[in-house]
Formats: sequence, structure tokens, C-alpha cells
Amino acid sequence: MLLVAVFGAALLIAVLLSGLAARTVLSTSFLFLVGGALVSDGFLGLIHITPDSEIVAVTADLALFAVLFTDGMHVSFPKLRENWKNPARALGLGMPLAFVGMALITHYLVGLDWTTSFLVGAVLAPTDPVFASAIVGRKEVPAKLRQLLNVESGVNDGLALPVVLILIAAAGPTSGHAEASFGKIALELALGLVFGVVLPLLVNGLVRFRLLGAEPKLQPLLPLATGVILYAACHLTHANPYLAAFSAGAVLTAVSPEAKTAFEPLGEALAELAKFAALLVFGALLTPQLFGDLSFGGYVAVFLAIVLIRPVSMLISLIGTRFDRREKLVAAWFGPKGFASVVYGLLVLQAGIPQGEQAYTLIAVCIAFSIIAHSSTDVPIARIFDVEDLAGIPEPQSAGPSTDGDKEDGRDRQA
Repeated sequence: MLLVAVFGAALLIAVLLSGLAARTVLSTSFLFLVGGALVSDGFLGLIHITPDSEIVAVTADLALFAVLFTDGMHVSFPKLRENWKNPARALGLGMPLAFVGMALITHYLVGLDWTTSFLVGAVLAPTDPVFASAIVGRKEVPAKLRQLLNVESGVNDGLALPVVLILIAAAGPTSGHAEASFGKIALELALGLVFGVVLPLLVNGLVRFRLLGAEPKLQPLLPLATGVILYAACHLTHANPYLAAFSAGAVLTAVSPEAKTAFEPLGEALAELAKFAALLVFGALLTPQLFGDLSFGGYVAVFLAIVLIRPVSMLISLIGTRFDRREKLVAAWFGPKGFASVVYGLLVLQAGIPQGEQAYTLIAVCIAFSIIAHSSTDVPIARIFDVEDLAGIPEPQSAGPSTDGDKEDGRDRQA
């Protein structure tokens, strides 16, 4: 109950300071991260949380499921078909380059074996737009840039997951049974995809019956019920809940746009609460001992991961595109590590692989510094887009391609 009280106090402070955060480098995400660290064993000792505590796994799991479900509902298939080239470059070229680059510096600077180094690269490959909300949530920022960052971050979680699971199986104590592990992973992913597609279609079919249907004030609860059933079904059958969540959100939006519209305010609020709770719990794991356990080479690897690996890989992937220099630099910088990396990092720690603790320490420190660096720089960088041309005439908001993935003003500096 003390943890609940701490979360309530942190939420109140974050809400009261959110207006200030919208205008400065202050970030509400950073507040929850620091709040969790302050009340942990490393400082005030009010709450006692370790990486193997059940609340850590449950909170991170729920947060990632909620994020992916709402992210999936922002996917517009028609608009993606029209504007797929730039996100495809980021995902097909930029993400693999970042993955390999992170593996190389992890191996040579931290000394992890090759399998674990590539595992670290896969865990840190996903990005999260919530820590760059002033960029992806502001209409002044060009729509094509917002779309690139949103689609990239929405899809790369699911792309990284199979690689993470396969590398955990390869590096784990049961790596001798790799073929069986790979088969199990493939089955879990396939089941997750099936559940994510079939359940929304089934719910949408029920709504079409003449005698059934939700009254207006209860309509937002229909997608919520779908998500709850999906989450439970995945855990009962060991289907992958993350792939199921994202695909279900996308399918639900495609077959029932009115359900997406009704659920969006509630869904965004629930996702934000889940994110804040996960940040608070994750912050409680960031003890002085954790930072002390990371070697000097590890800190160099963290620095390079944030300021070199992501920027260079993205800049290479954007060669030949119509982005101007300013837009390329912004896209290159905003690759913050987020909730997917937190959950995948916990999977690494709990898998019992030989170098799992070293890998988790590097991952956790990298996520912490990434959240601080990116969530505190999005507002200053967003200000450079306030004037769209040399004449000082703002660009009309309707200019350029847009996508529901923009997340519009609902995310303006909520994180």
C-alpha cells in the first residue's frame, strides 16, 4: 500500500507540474523515474523492490501491453500504404544497423560474449515516442517527421521481440535444446498474432447483431473489454501478449473506426497511468549499487549507444530521402529507449543466462540515461519548428501527409 501512496503522490506532483514541463526541459517521465529511485532501498528505503520482485514483471508487462494496444489503434493502413517508404527505411536499414552497432560496442567495450552482446543490441533496438512527446505530438513539427518516429517506434517493438526471445534461448542454460526453444517461440508468436486478429473481428461481429450493441456512454469500454480478454487469453495459453496487443489495436481500428474514436481518450489515459507506474517501479531499481556495478567500458558503451549508434544508423537510412538536414538530425537524435526495452531487459535478467546480470545492468543504465537525455531535450528542439519558413509564415497544419499514428495533441508533453 505504501507503493500505491508513493505513486499517488508522484502522480499529483506530475500533474501539477505538467504545465511547466510543457514549456521547459522538465519532464514528468523524469519525475517518476527520480521518484522511484528516491523511495527505493538506495536512498530513503521506503519501498523494497528487486528485479525479481513480482510487481516489477507485472507492472512492466501491463504497461507494454497497454502501450502496444493503444499504439496499434493509431495505425492507419491506408495512410501507411501511401507513406511507407521512410518508416521502411528506418525499420529495414536503420534498426539492423543500430542492432549490430550496439552488439559490437557491447562485445569490445564491456566484454560480453557475442550471443549476449547481440541480445543487448536487440533489447535496446526498440524506441519509444513517449519520451519525445513534444516532437511527435506537436502540429508545428512536419507531419512526415512525426509519422516516421511514430511508425518506427510502434513497429520496432514487435520486430525486436522474436530476435530477443531467440537470442535468450541461444544464450540460456538450455541453449542445447535450441530447436525446441525456437519452435516454442514461433508457436507463441503465431498464437499471439492469431488472437490479436481473431478476437477484434469476433467482437466487431457481435456488435453487428441487431439485438446487441453498446449505448454511447459504455462504448469506450468495448475495446477495453477486448484488451482485457486478450491479455488474459495470451497469458493462459502462453501466446505472446505484445504481438497480440499491437495487432489487435490495428485490426480494431481497421474494422471499427468508431470504436477507436470512442476509446481513444480512455485508452490514452490508461496507457499513461501504466507508463507512469512502470517508470516508478523501474526507477526503484536504479540504486547506486546498480550504477556502481557498471564498468567504465559500460558507461562508454551507454554514451555511444545514445549519441552515436542510433544517430548514425538513422542518418544512413535516410540518405536519399526528402527530409532536410534539420529533420534528419532530429529523427536521428530521437531514438529513446522505453518500455519495450525495460520489459525485454527483465526477460534477460530472469532467463538465467550466464552473463544476464551484466547485460541487464548495461541495459538498465542505458535506458535511464536515454530517458533523461531525450525527455529533457524534446521541448527545446521542438521550438525550432515553430516557424516553418524564412518569411515567418507558419505552415498550414494540413500540409504534408499525416497518420493517425501522430497521436495528435493528446500526448503533448504528457510524458
